[in-house]
Amino acid sequence: MKCEKAQQNIVLVTYGELPDEQMSALQEHLAGCAVCAGELQATLALHEALALNPLVDPTPNLLASARMRLDEALDTIPPHGLVTRLRTNFFGWMGHLQSAPALATLLLGVGFLGGNFSYRYQVAHQPKLPSPVVLSNSTNGTIADISGIVQTPNSEVVQVTYNRVVPETVQGSLDDPQIRQLLLIGTKAAATNGVRTDSVALLANECRAGRQCVGGADGGGIRGALLVSLRYDKSASVRLNALEGLQPYVVQDQRVRDGVLEALMHDASPEVRTRAISLLEPVESDSSVRKVMRTVSTTDENPYIRTVSTHALEGTADIQ
Repeated sequence: MKCEKAQQNIVLVTYGELPDEQMSALQEHLAGCAVCAGELQATLALHEALALNPLVDPTPNLLASARMRLDEALDTIPPHGLVTRLRTNFFGWMGHLQSAPALATLLLGVGFLGGNFSYRYQVAHQPKLPSPVVLSNSTNGTIADISGIVQTPNSEVVQVTYNRVVPETVQGSLDDPQIRQLLLIGTKAAATNGVRTDSVALLANECRAGRQCVGGADGGGIRGALLVSLRYDKSASVRLNALEGLQPYVVQDQRVRDGVLEALMHDASPEVRTRAISLLEPVESDSSVRKVMRTVSTTDENPYIRTVSTHALEGTADIQ
């Protein structure tokens, strides 16, 4: 222990305030330091001498005169400026606030509730943005195939799972260009899990509802994809869904009319061919349509198809 620290501890020893754990270190220092030992003896002697003299209280006259002189000195002090008064009032208010914890808690709670209400009001009245497309695992790469399609019941939200290097899932509205592009890819997928059926059915529903069945990032658009499915898909249910989606365009689109006529003549499914005949009813007066129906009604191997074609021709016998 150094002499400076020992002298500080000597003062504490005099008043009996030195902790016991520090007393042994002080005694070891005093045993080897004559200066500090003498300081301790002198301090103790002074303390004992002071204790012999009684403590005298000030007289009432002395207290009264001291208060009067203090008041006179305070009156001579010039008044404080505006800034000083504001600072004094502020610290005085803070002192009252510290002495009233309940009031401080109340003010804090009111501020919190007011801020929370303002935030909720702003969120509730801000314009709602269209729901974003959500990617579960976004990577840069070529889409390999479509592995799953799930439509949320009673909504326009479709979840499409597609494969790049790893499986990915995208969710968004049927009107979203990215969703439509993935569905178009799904119409060409070779998977056997119903992806083509679901893709063509969803796109066909969009066409029947009159929702922009043209254009598209691939250049062909939804209508072109349905025509491809009608001509080349091996599943009769997929071809039938494609027909349903093309129905609104038989009159106005020559490509669609030719595709339906081709299905009537060459499709392997009687159900698809029968549906093609019903789709051609609005354009039965067209010469190319009547020519195909006349050929089918006389040469087709299926009797039911021949009968349906004949009835369709009889309904327009007066149109030459």
